[in-house]
Amino acid sequence: MSRTNIDNLIANTIREDVRSGHGYTVPDSSGYIKLDAMENPYQLPEPLRAELAQRLADAVLNRYPLASYSTLKAKIRTTLGVPAGYDVILGNGSDEIISILCMACSRQDKRAVVMAPTPAFVMFQRSAQFAGMDYVGVPLKSDFSLDLPAMLAAIAKHKPSLVFLAYPNNPTGNLYDEADMVAIIDALGEDGIVVADEAYHPFARTSFMDKLPQYPNLVVMRTLSKLGLAGIRLGYMSAAPALLDQFDKVRPPYNVNVLTQVAAEFALDHVDVLDEQAARLNEARTELAAAMAALPGVTVFPSSANFITVRVPDADKTCAKLFAERVLIKNLSRMHELLANCIRVTVSTPEENSVFLNALKASLQA
Repeated sequence: MSRTNIDNLIANTIREDVRSGHGYTVPDSSGYIKLDAMENPYQLPEPLRAELAQRLADAVLNRYPLASYSTLKAKIRTTLGVPAGYDVILGNGSDEIISILCMACSRQDKRAVVMAPTPAFVMFQRSAQFAGMDYVGVPLKSDFSLDLPAMLAAIAKHKPSLVFLAYPNNPTGNLYDEADMVAIIDALGEDGIVVADEAYHPFARTSFMDKLPQYPNLVVMRTLSKLGLAGIRLGYMSAAPALLDQFDKVRPPYNVNVLTQVAAEFALDHVDVLDEQAARLNEARTELAAAMAALPGVTVFPSSANFITVRVPDADKTCAKLFAERVLIKNLSRMHELLANCIRVTVSTPEENSVFLNALKASLQA
């Protein structure tokens, strides 16, 4: 098939918004100190890694996973604070959970709406788009707190089926006011669902999970990625049983693989180790934030996650200097006007935090 024919084929079959868009790209991090993806820098201790290796070696790879994932789901319910009588749906990371929510709530009779305060996790908008939904972003205040009157006005105008509230928010790191979130849940009532995205719960240590029985239109979504298991790609959500049943209808069969299942079950048996790592990162976050706040021209925003967002005099220049020093961070300055000259850095080990801090100081002096 000629090149011209391929171009025609794509034009005739692929959606225009997909053709005109861009894929989600992840830069090659080989040889860099990787502080751009909010990963836990610590691996499991060597004795646990050896035991896990044996569990993985014994995994049954020639059969499909057990479709109910009953053992893993039970461990999540008992270990991670899911209310009694509530179940979970598993996904290939929180990305698939977001996609499941959007697919279930998209409409064939009209364009359904997804809403979120902005700036927000980019997959809220992308998943809405790919599910054929409209996306409405409501800007945060300058301090990154919720603009509740604006959110309530947008809800009344657009009548969203889904509202995503990241708790804490990515990329800003802050926790929204609990009363504001409850006001949004109440405003939607029977007409819409609020999704509390608690990806950074291991560091925030506050949650809406125990409030699920109070609010039938509330979904709590989490991932094990930030807890220290980014490589296995496992997300989960919980909601009122009748609502969860509806979401499960659009979940792909066998969507969590056997190796992920075995690794997650093992890790949850040793969740105390992961919790201790999270506590170490919280201490390091406090120290790193204080060190950056002491630098001239740097504004540090409060964070309840395992990353810190800061404003520097020139984000492009700073990121280029850090890149030259083999340190990867996230340049947020083009993401939203509220993030002008902002960068985001993952909290890491004392050694990597020190390298970053020295490189940041040098970039500000150059």
